[in-house]
Amino acid sequence: MTMETTTFMRTKGTMFDQVKGIRHLAAWGTLAVLAACGSAQADGTEDAVASNEFVRVINVEVEPIETETFVEEIRLTSVAMASQDVMIEAEESGRIVRLFADRGDRIERGGAIAKIDDAILRAQVDQARAAAELAQQTWDRRKRLFEEERVGSEIAYLEARAAAQQTAATLSSLEERLARTVVRAPFAGILDERHVDVGAMVGPGKTVGRMVDLNPIKIFAGVPERYAPDVSVGAAAALRFEALGDETFTSRIRYVGATINPRSRTFPIEVELSNESGAIKPEMVANMSITRQEVQEAIVVPQDALIRVEAGYVAFVVVERGGIEVAEARDVVLGPTRRNLVVVDEGLAVGERLIVVGQKSVADGDRVNLVGRQGD
Repeated sequence: MTMETTTFMRTKGTMFDQVKGIRHLAAWGTLAVLAACGSAQADGTEDAVASNEFVRVINVEVEPIETETFVEEIRLTSVAMASQDVMIEAEESGRIVRLFADRGDRIERGGAIAKIDDAILRAQVDQARAAAELAQQTWDRRKRLFEEERVGSEIAYLEARAAAQQTAATLSSLEERLARTVVRAPFAGILDERHVDVGAMVGPGKTVGRMVDLNPIKIFAGVPERYAPDVSVGAAAALRFEALGDETFTSRIRYVGATINPRSRTFPIEVELSNESGAIKPEMVANMSITRQEVQEAIVVPQDALIRVEAGYVAFVVVERGGIEVAEARDVVLGPTRRNLVVVDEGLAVGERLIVVGQKSVADGDRVNLVGRQGD
């Protein structure tokens, strides 16, 4: 091997070692850069998490907690019924010869509705009247002769008296039957239905029509048995008929049932309302509210402001902690309810700010920002 060859090989080895060294340095540098970047990213994530934990702010609306008089109501579904509703029936047999009223007509008590043919009864009345007059004259003469002049037997005297009484009774009975050939209204009301026409045959018990009295009108409802101690005659009741709009009618309970229906577990109550206009129709449905109790100086909140939890209900109020407004959870004990309102017996105090919007998005200790309606 020549000297030039040996020199070249040494030079080549030295260059290889230098290149190898450079590669090792580059690799170590890359690892150091990656380590530094990873460390920087880790530090940034932790800062971000810490920042989110303290900076999270939720917009809420609050209302100041105040006291008021709370009226608890018993809400029932009730039905209107006519104060009187009867089927008018014929009491004599015969053919209808005349009608005095039609459907929808208002008839006063005793007013004529229909006329039944009375030709046969009228003849019987005339016959009975003649017999009664003869019997009465015979009795008058027998009485005078026997009592004043002592003429005749006592038996003839008694027979004449009995005959006069019997014929008078027969005449009275036939006259009553004759009067019943005119079908009359048993009370003042409206002829809601007419079941016969002129020429129709009727007999005792045959319906001629239907009469209803709508003023006053009765309202009936069934009250659950658990309210039995709270409902009594004279209690106030408010009614609203969906068919009549927003008008509210007020009255007092006039009847409370003494027994419980074993199927529905309710007892009946009755209310009367004036109905001069006739706007309230039988079978109309009404929402009835009965005052159960009044709570003075009660803390009343919307039920929507409460959160249902496993142990009951929780409400959120806004408080200051270290100069920062945060949400604070309160376990509450509830009292009576009415529609969407409920009395809070324990857990809230007058003057506190109750979260009424956004309460489902907060947790105890969350920072909040008050927007919308706020209490001073």
